[in-house]
Amino acid sequence: MTPPPPDAPAPSLLAVVAHPDDEALLVGGVLAQHAAAGARTAVVTATWTADTHRVSELADALDILGAGAPRLLGYADARNPNSAPGGAVRLVDAPLDEAVGRLVAHIRELQPDIVVGHDALGQLTGHPDHRRAHQITLLAVEAAGLPHLYPEAGDPWQPTALYAATHPESGVDRLGPLLQSVGKTLLAAPDAHVTTTVDVSPWVAQKWAAILAHRSEVSRARPLPGLLARLPEDERTEIIRTEFFTRLSPAPAPGDPHQLTA
Repeated sequence: MTPPPPDAPAPSLLAVVAHPDDEALLVGGVLAQHAAAGARTAVVTATWTADTHRVSELADALDILGAGAPRLLGYADARNPNSAPGGAVRLVDAPLDEAVGRLVAHIRELQPDIVVGHDALGQLTGHPDHRRAHQITLLAVEAAGLPHLYPEAGDPWQPTALYAATHPESGVDRLGPLLQSVGKTLLAAPDAHVTTTVDVSPWVAQKWAAILAHRSEVSRARPLPGLLARLPEDERTEIIRTEFFTRLSPAPAPGDPHQLTA
């Protein structure tokens, strides 16, 4: 996700995340980077509903990052019934076809060049919502380009690139002990799985402000925003100034037309 040359249009970017605060923690830097380059940016959040305090906080974070208004799939958090006061089904229990169709509608409306989602591990802690969001994003990015799938969701649109936000084993030396200090697991990806490492130092203040916008998480002891808020500034900056990604291919890639090749 290197910025384009000055005379080239900046690629539009859609982040698909499980919870409010995931967008700031995982891709806040690249969202701010692409917005600063004049790109259209947006975030789809799979859990928590519009009538909750966390979506209000999400709106503030997205405003800081220049990523528009909240876009919600409307499901409940697997671990928090207060995430959907109206009784919406949990993301992990939602029919897969339904959830994919909801995301396809956003992709076709926004027409992003790049989509970024969670990795298959579930983002360090293996949260079931993160893993489910990863699955839904993989399916929706491919389905969005196929006209016979979800025709009611709008005209087909195929993003050029799909990335999974991730954390390499070599890049969690500070973050790992922080999570383990409150009893959380640590699921990092092999370094070879990381294809893209982005230094977001120019946007780190903006990213941190977006994390702080999630006030209810900052005030709690175990969530990552709260853990980061209790660190010295230099140590916190070192943790959040780099974002890691694995590039996944959503479209057919060229190869030998007459046989399968590795």
